[in-house]
Amino acid sequence: MNNQDYQSHVRYHPLYHFILTPLVLVTFIISIVHLIFSIIDGSNIFSSVIFLHISIIMAIMVVLVRSYSLKAQDRAIRAEENLRHYVLTGELLDVKLDMGQVIALRFADNKELPALSKKAAEENLKPNEIKKMIQSWRADYNRI
Repeated sequence: MNNQDYQSHVRYHPLYHFILTPLVLVTFIISIVHLIFSIIDGSNIFSSVIFLHISIIMAIMVVLVRSYSLKAQDRAIRAEENLRHYVLTGELLDVKLDMGQVIALRFADNKELPALSKKAAEENLKPNEIKKMIQSWRADYNRI
């Protein structure tokens, strides 16, 4: 794997991000157009409505699949980072840190984590600001 840093840490799953999501979006748009033409023609309205419903269901499923998997990853990251912070400092992460901040902190090396997590909580740093402050990047190749 390539070395990971601030510029290269964002990951995409090509099948999901570049094929499935655009296909579902195009299907949704086509179903709307199909329904409009069916209404204008006065024919196949029922099948056009069913087609639209199916495309809406597909879009909802794509969004839910993504959000559920990210929630599971977020919970795992919070637990891992809490444990890592506890091992390093004897204290859990500050409860003021939101999920985005914790996710950003996972890229910080063990030497940087305690001070950076404290600064992030005190100054309410945005996740992107936290990532930019990291001097020694700790790669995460598992989250997409």
